[in-house]
Amino acid sequence: MATDESVETSAASEPHKESTSPQGMRRELGRYASFAMAFGFVSIATGIFTTYGSVLNSSGPRGIFAWPISVIGQLSVALVFGALAARIPVNGYAYQWVSRLVNPVWGWIMGWISFSFLGVVVVAVDYTVASTILPELLQYQGTQQNAWAITAVVILLQSVLVAMSTKLTHQVNKTAVTVQLVGMITLTVLLFAVGAYTGKLDFSTLFTSAPAAESGYYSLGSADHAGPFALAFLLGAFTIVGFESAANLAEETRDPARVIPKAMVQAVVSLGILGFLFLIAITALIEDPAKLAESGTPVATVITAVLGSAVGKALLALVVVSIFSCGLVITLSGTRLVWAMSRDERFPGWRALRRIHPARGTPLNATLFIFLVAEVILAGFAMTTDALFSLFSAATMLPAIIYAGTVFMYIVKRRTLPPTQGFSLGRWEIPVIVVASVWLAYELLIFRDTAFRDPWLYVLVLFAIGAVYLVFLLVKRGVAGLTMPDMVNVDRVLDEVDETTADGVPAQDRGAVR
Repeated sequence: MATDESVETSAASEPHKESTSPQGMRRELGRYASFAMAFGFVSIATGIFTTYGSVLNSSGPRGIFAWPISVIGQLSVALVFGALAARIPVNGYAYQWVSRLVNPVWGWIMGWISFSFLGVVVVAVDYTVASTILPELLQYQGTQQNAWAITAVVILLQSVLVAMSTKLTHQVNKTAVTVQLVGMITLTVLLFAVGAYTGKLDFSTLFTSAPAAESGYYSLGSADHAGPFALAFLLGAFTIVGFESAANLAEETRDPARVIPKAMVQAVVSLGILGFLFLIAITALIEDPAKLAESGTPVATVITAVLGSAVGKALLALVVVSIFSCGLVITLSGTRLVWAMSRDERFPGWRALRRIHPARGTPLNATLFIFLVAEVILAGFAMTTDALFSLFSAATMLPAIIYAGTVFMYIVKRRTLPPTQGFSLGRWEIPVIVVASVWLAYELLIFRDTAFRDPWLYVLVLFAIGAVYLVFLLVKRGVAGLTMPDMVNVDRVLDEVDETTADGVPAQDRGAVR
């Protein structure tokens, strides 16, 4: 295969060769870095600051009790993903798994849905900084125009970091995740302590439904409307996603079959517990739920009101760092997915997007592409009347589709999966599958509500673009031309990569699993 000044790699053209040179991704991620990827993407600070206002409007304070149910549902999904990641630890996660275990056409569809999700979720995350935190932190009037401009700059900064150095990106993310852990724990403790000391902490608020109506609160709703409590599940469904980003960097992780499943599960559990405690603290400190629901920055407003301007703003600054880290991880994950599909010659413009910069060791063109896609999506959503709701709704709907498709595939193929390299569901497999299936079916039904018209429009437009390119691929190559590398080869390479030197660095010179 011809190459130019940049280095190209292609699993499609040479499926049975492993990369033992700088042409592949370097295996430089350890246990904490893998956990930081999963934790940083999920980011309770991001999810709660983004969605709390909408859930307060639709479901009232009582809506926070949907959170623990969402955590259990997403944990079951994470366990299924862990079982798959332990068998096929290759960059591209669901795209790779479905391509190899079902067929390449369905795998491509899963990859395109994943790309659509990563493109919109980075915009949703970064828009949160500009619309719900910075106006309170810097005391200025937030508008659609300045939110758009600030978000565009934040996306640019994240893309530059990812393009410059993978190692630097992970160092920034690990630092930010540590800051988020310390900051969110400190913030939660302070809210409880100061609230109790000042007498502002009122746990009875947790059980009120206003501004949502009490009548029919727990109803499932109608054919085109979800009930108030059902809409509250968006809080957890939007926040507890992205844990699979650890699996998307499998080829850059040491001992991925063992490290990645644990990282995903640990991220969901820790975020679930800490997030619920934070939600209880914030909600119990609300003086007037109906009035707060009208605020554009409800969580930030409560924090500064309880802790005072100086302390509140210092902690909000830590939240900004956490959300920036979340966007950074999403950008990194998006570039790896585009690179993985381009390496297999399956993505528009794959010849350019599969290149690895010889000096930086990063997929520079893929990073630039993700940046441009994010800016286009931002331009499409930013001028809508409720841009944040539309963004986070689309970013909740798409992973639900990905998770449902992957879990269904696991159910069908679980008897024929390759041997695990380090993690198995064992006797818990059936209960986990049942919980994951029920949860995902219920979550997807929420999106029948007419409030999700704009997110569905985004999904349909992206799907239409993907369908055109898929038809082009099938006409040009046929299904046989999309065949993935042999599964046996993946297991063989894993066995070889798992052999480490005395200092714990993989013996294959950190080569990529092909």
